[in-house]
Order: sequence, then C-alpha cells, then structure tokens
Amino acid sequence: MADKLHFDLVSPERSLRSGEVFMVVVPGSGGDFGVLSGHAPFMSTIRPGAIQVFADDMGSTPQRIFIDGGFAEVNERGLTILAEAATPVEEINVEQVSRDLADARDAMRDAKTDAERAAVERRIARLEAMQAAATH
Repeated sequence: MADKLHFDLVSPERSLRSGEVFMVVVPGSGGDFGVLSGHAPFMSTIRPGAIQVFADDMGSTPQRIFIDGGFAEVNERGLTILAEAATPVEEINVEQVSRDLADARDAMRDAKTDAERAAVERRIARLEAMQAAATH
C-alpha cells in the first residue's frame, strides 16, 4: 500500500478535516492538480470547485467538498487547504443554487459600474462552479 498523505482542510469557521488520505485532487487556479505523499512543495490559489479526497486508493469513491476559493500549500508535512468556505457536495441545495444563479444573472443586467459587474461576475462564476459540482 502506498504511503499516506497528511491532509488538513480549514475554513474560517472550523477545521473540516484532518488526517491521513491517499490523494487529494484540488481545483487550482492554473488547473486541477493531484497531491500524493511525497509531492514536491508548492503553493497555489484555488478557484471555486470541488476537491476530491481519496481515502484509500484511486479505486475508492472520493469524498467531494465544494471549496469557494482559498489557498493550498504542499510541504514536507502534507497538504493544507485554507478555504474561504467549504461545503460537502451532498449538502448543496441545487434548487437554491439555481435560483441564486438566476438572480445573479438578473443583477448583471442591472449592473451600472465596472466594479458592480466584476462583483457579479465573481458571484456567477462561484455559483456556476457550485452547480457543476453538485450535478456531476
């Protein structure tokens, strides 16, 4: 059996997960990346999307957790994700996300300034990522 990776997932509210896992796949800003034990050290920002946590091996069903952005750090101790917010995918209310997305698209039509449009674009991107995570 392969070595285990120490994984910590922390949000401003609480520590969501801490322990040994086989692998974590992270939606990095530059693309998805997988982290196994012994991975080279690096840091990355995280775009909104679902991380996949493989407890045992690649044949197991991963736990999926929606991350609303944040940072990932890989070092000799393992992987730490500092998430702006995190929600297990199975707890996402798809109907509510669809309503929120429709409201955000309406808000985009009403946005008057570049700053308002940029804020609504970020909200739409987050909601679309959440919807994709919950429906796939």
